[in-house]
Amino acid sequence: MVGQSRKWMILIATTWIQAFTGTNFDFSSYSSTLKSVLGISQLQLNYLSVASDMGKAFGWCCGVSLMCLPLWVVLFMAAFLGVFGYGVQWLVIKQAITLPYFLVFVLCLVAGCSICWFNTVCFVLCIRNFPTNRALALSLTISFNGVSAALYTLIANAINPDDETLYLFLNALVPLLASGLALVPILRQPPLQLLSTDTTSWDSFVFFVLNVLAVFTGLYLLLFNSLSSKASRARILLGGALILLLLPLCLPGIVCGRSWACRTVHTPAFCLEGPSFSSFDPDDFDQLHKELIGNDRNNNSSSVNPFSETNKEGLFGMIMEKGRLTVLGEEHPARLLVRRLDFWLYYVAYFCGGTIGLVYSNNLGQIAQSLGYYSQISAIVTLYSSFSFFGRLLSAAPDFMREYVFTANCVYSVYKLASTSPAIVRLFACKLPLLNKLYFARTGWLAIAVVPTPIAFFLLAASGGEAALLTSTAMIGLSSGFIFAAAVSITSELFGPNSVSVNHNILITNIPIGSLLYGLLAALVYDSNVKSSNQENLLEEAMVCMGRDCYQQTFIWWGCISLLGLISSLLLFLRTRPAYYGYQRNRSRAQVS
Repeated sequence: MVGQSRKWMILIATTWIQAFTGTNFDFSSYSSTLKSVLGISQLQLNYLSVASDMGKAFGWCCGVSLMCLPLWVVLFMAAFLGVFGYGVQWLVIKQAITLPYFLVFVLCLVAGCSICWFNTVCFVLCIRNFPTNRALALSLTISFNGVSAALYTLIANAINPDDETLYLFLNALVPLLASGLALVPILRQPPLQLLSTDTTSWDSFVFFVLNVLAVFTGLYLLLFNSLSSKASRARILLGGALILLLLPLCLPGIVCGRSWACRTVHTPAFCLEGPSFSSFDPDDFDQLHKELIGNDRNNNSSSVNPFSETNKEGLFGMIMEKGRLTVLGEEHPARLLVRRLDFWLYYVAYFCGGTIGLVYSNNLGQIAQSLGYYSQISAIVTLYSSFSFFGRLLSAAPDFMREYVFTANCVYSVYKLASTSPAIVRLFACKLPLLNKLYFARTGWLAIAVVPTPIAFFLLAASGGEAALLTSTAMIGLSSGFIFAAAVSITSELFGPNSVSVNHNILITNIPIGSLLYGLLAALVYDSNVKSSNQENLLEEAMVCMGRDCYQQTFIWWGCISLLGLISSLLLFLRTRPAYYGYQRNRSRAQVS
């Protein structure tokens, strides 16, 4: 049971790492000052944000390093990449040293690599220590990456609310300190062990409690961050945030205490199983994969396909039927992946739905400045970060709902076979259709998550008011946060768990591409609307555009592009829905039998 408590310590350490290493989220907090010091245009500033996103293209380097080096060494390599990348930028923005634009671009690239390396280390920790509930572990830890901007705002305001250059200094130092705190649990990783049903159920219950605690943490940061403009209040609020982050440390003691009670007291009150929220997991395929695939393929020949009768003819019918996935979890090597229409629909949905939200966050500083809300940049960035956090937490909803519907179907099947209680059978027969309607394929959740993005962009294009800016920022943060967190699970389900590391890296190549193209569009529109020399001199030599025209055309274009992402995600859902429902149906049959 010591190993059980250690794995929870590792989970807590992983959340700390994620909470303090989302340093790309606070780019907008200092981008205007960086632009002023370097004396560059909006287009050149966009290239710096692209460089940070390009770091994700080098994530494979971390994977190779993990094959050759201990995990803690790779963790500190990521930390020192950040120290170098952000630390030298801080010296530049403080005007202690002067560097050409190209070297600043390289520094942004190095800083972006550090973020990707931290994420990879956290993914590996979750996968190694939570083989049964890895989807829940990933969604929980990834969500804390979204609160980084809010935490850094509190820390910066607690030190000096008027110094925007502090963000770069904190970006360099805080991840190194967080890595040091996480070192002891990482060095004491427990060996992999088989878990009993009771332990698995209890773990799922603990994840549910941790998600509730995470919601309280996000609400605390969202509601009270606006009160941190004074250093004294910021210090108090920062203390409260740190207490909330440290509160899960009680978990190892609770786990050990429960184990002792189960061994010595032997009462149901201590040994009661928590609700079973075991998530969809790649390990499920090791036990049921062959049977489910065989059942799916047999059922495909006998069951009625909702598209085969009504959509055999026409372009839409061809899109629905041609080469669509019929089973989940089938392995797709890279050469097969790029020939799948489902993959490209997924790629476009991510490219036009999630990545565009990330580019919006990179431009938040200039957007707020152009609309006359420069003094509220930190609050607006915190709003985006907090709702991105909530979106990431919501990505666990399909796992909880899947198990709820799955358990109900199993109970119904058992009672039906036993035929001992006709009243209960009739009750389930009435309720199951409703429960099955509540069940939703994860690709359907993806489509729902994209919906707020085009609405938000068109709202921004129609109104330049403060309410529209705040509402749209929250909607885009919620949408993109869900997409980023759900992507790993969707890739695993659609294209195979064993190929997910390669396939997901292929998928996220859209991030630097989108950052370049969307940012280029925004920068060209922005620079074209700089009308007078007065605007050019507002921030020393940097060109500054003021007014709604600076981004209005960009918002219209981004709204239309995100509509394309919505259409693509809907097509992906319609094409993959039979595979999801087939998996759920056959899984219930296999468990009952």
